[in-house]
Amino acid sequence: MQDHASTSFPAVVTANGTRDLASWIGANRAAVDETLKDAGAVLFRGFDVPGHDDFDAVVAGYGDENFPYAESLSNAVRVNLTPRVFTANEAPPETAIFLHHEMAQTPIYPSKLFFYCAIAPDGGGATPVCRSDWLLERLEAEVPDVVAKFETLGVRYTNVMPAENDAGSGQGRSWKSTLSVETREAAEARLKELGYDFVWLEDGSLRPTSPRLDAIRTLPDGRRVFFNQLIAAWRGWKDRSNNPSKSVMFGDGSPIEDAHMDAVVRISDEITADVAWQQGDVVLVDNFVVMHGRRPFQGKRRVLASLIK
Repeated sequence: MQDHASTSFPAVVTANGTRDLASWIGANRAAVDETLKDAGAVLFRGFDVPGHDDFDAVVAGYGDENFPYAESLSNAVRVNLTPRVFTANEAPPETAIFLHHEMAQTPIYPSKLFFYCAIAPDGGGATPVCRSDWLLERLEAEVPDVVAKFETLGVRYTNVMPAENDAGSGQGRSWKSTLSVETREAAEARLKELGYDFVWLEDGSLRPTSPRLDAIRTLPDGRRVFFNQLIAAWRGWKDRSNNPSKSVMFGDGSPIEDAHMDAVVRISDEITADVAWQQGDVVLVDNFVVMHGRRPFQGKRRVLASLIK
């Protein structure tokens, strides 16, 4: 097992000379990508990024294709501020959002994410980040039988989509918004196209179950990653409509039990780093390599996001 103690995670780039991050990131794209490949996440600190339009300019300066929130199957209620930029999550401050790869519970996910701190919280509110390639290395060394089961069977996810957005939940996006539809018939057609099973509930909400999705991926460079939403679903998909114990299963429909997740949760906690936000911070995350979440917070916190295809 490789020793990662000398690897800076996340990598930190501080303003030196120019404070215009939008122009700097475009001019230094190759070096940024090399740092991202090494570290999995890069924090840009000390640049002049006063508002969401400036953050939009940073993402545009990076140059990759936008992944609009409206086209995603994200569970989270979010508010668009520009075509590229939206609020990271509208869940209440006391709600913890546990580690996950963005949209890994769906067949459609971004390759990278940008985050931006418009307002730093009074307390708490860090964004935890965790290298899932390092996590998988530890799991293979400590519980290889569990890894083999996840790799062989894959995983399926079930959640309840309300009829209307529920901003009080970390996964409260309505089925109309999630599927970009207005009618039940259109929702059913979209789900069938994506390979989902589904059940309509009496209150008008929808309970879809994903097709079998990989829990472990091999990236083009040969790295193996624990790419899924298991930790978030297991620890946090709990609200008035969702029960974590019923939210995930193996790909063959058999239950995932505490014994399968104990080491996953323990090791991920051990190797997680926190991004403690300062106003104006921007973070670039490789979604295939790094999981992220949100700590509960006090005061006002405003972190925005942008996705890249």
